[in-house]
Amino acid sequence: MKSREKFGSRLGFILVSAGCAVGLGNVWKFPYMTGRYGGAAFIVIYLIFLILMGWPIMVCEFSVGRGSQKSCATSFKVLEPKGTKWHHYGWFGMAGNYLLMMFYTMVAGWMMYYCFRCAKGDFSSSSVDAQVIVNRFNEMLSSPGILTFWMILTVLLAFGVCSFGVQKGVERITKIMMTALLALIVVLAVHSVRLPGAIEGVKFYLIPDFQKMKEAGIGNVIFGAMSQAFFTLSLGIGAMAIFGSYLDKNRSLAGEAASIGILDTFVALMAGMIIIPACFSFGIEPDAGPSLIFITLPQIFNQMTGGRIWGTLFFLFLSFAALSTVIAVFENIISFAIDLFGISRSRAVLINIVLVSLLSMPAVLGFNVLSGIQPLGAGTGIMDLEDFLVSNNLLPLGSLVYLMFCTQKRGWGWENFIKEANAGNGKKFPLFVRGYMTYGIPALIVVIYLKGYWDMFAPQAAAANNPLLLAGWMCVAIAFLALIGWFAFGGKRKDS
Repeated sequence: MKSREKFGSRLGFILVSAGCAVGLGNVWKFPYMTGRYGGAAFIVIYLIFLILMGWPIMVCEFSVGRGSQKSCATSFKVLEPKGTKWHHYGWFGMAGNYLLMMFYTMVAGWMMYYCFRCAKGDFSSSSVDAQVIVNRFNEMLSSPGILTFWMILTVLLAFGVCSFGVQKGVERITKIMMTALLALIVVLAVHSVRLPGAIEGVKFYLIPDFQKMKEAGIGNVIFGAMSQAFFTLSLGIGAMAIFGSYLDKNRSLAGEAASIGILDTFVALMAGMIIIPACFSFGIEPDAGPSLIFITLPQIFNQMTGGRIWGTLFFLFLSFAALSTVIAVFENIISFAIDLFGISRSRAVLINIVLVSLLSMPAVLGFNVLSGIQPLGAGTGIMDLEDFLVSNNLLPLGSLVYLMFCTQKRGWGWENFIKEANAGNGKKFPLFVRGYMTYGIPALIVVIYLKGYWDMFAPQAAAANNPLLLAGWMCVAIAFLALIGWFAFGGKRKDS
C-alpha cells in the first residue's frame, strides 16, 4: 500500500492550516464587530474565547486526523470502538466541505474579478461615484456568465494546485500565497494608518470603549466575541483534520494549533487596521458583509491618491485569502475520494472539478435566474441557505462531535486523545482541562448553536406575528442535536 503523503516542513503545515482558517470572515466581519462592540475591550474577550474554545477543538481535530492518518470520511471508522456509530458523521463532514465550496468558490471568484477590475482602473475615475459602484456590484451579481466564469476559474486554479500533491502543490503554493498575503496586509495597513485623519479610526478600533460595550449590551458583546472566536477557525467539518493526517509525530499538536490561531488573529486584526482608519479618513461609515468589500472600500479607493494600485493590492490580498481556503478544502475533498474509493489523486481531481463546478451553479444562479427562490424567508437566497447549513449547523455540531469523540469513554477517549496530542516535542496539552472539555465546551457550543437559530428565525416570526415559525425551527435545531447524541450513544462500546 502506498504510504500517506506528509508535509515537507513544520512551516508548511502551519501556513497551510492557517490558510484554511484565514478567510473572508476575518475581513468583512471582525473589524466591524470590533468597532461596534468596544474596540480593544472586544478584542480581549475574543482572544479569551479563542483560547478557551477554538484552541482545544483544533487540537481535537488535528489529533483525530494524525491518529487515524485519514480524512474525516474514514477517520472515525479507524479510531472508534467496535459497535459505536461515530463513523456516520463522516458523511456529514464530507457534506459540509462540499456545501462550503458550493458558495465559497463563487465568492472567491468575486475577489479575483474585482482585483482584475481594479487593475483595469474601473474604480478609479472621476466619473465613478457611489451609485456607479453600487450598480457595478449589482451588475456582477445579475450576470450568470461573469459569475460562472470566475467561479470555474477558481475551481480550476485550486484543483490544479492540489493535483500536484501535498508537498509539491498544496504546501508549496500555499506557502507562497500566505507569505505574499502577510506582506500585503502589512503594507496596506501601514498605508491606511498614514492617511489624513486615519488616527481617529485607529483610536475607534483599538482603544477600549466601555461605554460602547454598555450600549451594545454586555451579553451581546460576550456572545459576539464567543461566536466569532468559534467560527473563525472553520472547525467541525474535518477541514483541519486532513492536515493532521499529513503531519508526522515530531511535534506535539498544542503548540502548532496555537501558532495557527495566532496567525489567523493577526490577519483579522490587521484587516481592521486597513479598513477602519481608511473609512474614518474619507468619512465613510464602516459596514459589515459584502457591502463593505464591494461598495464601501471601492468608494474609498476611488478617492485615494494611487487608489488604482491600492485597490488592486487589497483585492489581491483578498484573493489569496479566499484561494488559500479553497485549496485547503479541495485537498480535503480529494482525500475523501482517495480514502473511500482508493482512486488516484489525478482521477479524484478530474471528477471533483466537474462535480464542484456543477454543485456551485445554484449559488451562482441564486443571484439572477433563481433569485425568486428565498428558502430562509424574504431577502435570502440559495447562498444564504448553504451558508446557514454550514455555519449554523455543521460547524458547531461537527465541533461537538470531535470534542465528544476525544473525551467520551464511548468514543476514542481522553487517554488516546492526550497520547496523540502530546506526541513529539513542543507545548503539551494541559491535563487539568479534561472536565471543562468534557462538559464545559459542549455546553457553550450548544448555546451558540441554539442562539444562532434564535437570531435567524425570531425576527421573522415577530415580523409575521407567527410564533409557531420560531417554534418549528427550534424543534429542527433540537432534532439535529439529538442526531449528534445518536452518533455518541447509539451503539454499545465493546471493550476487548
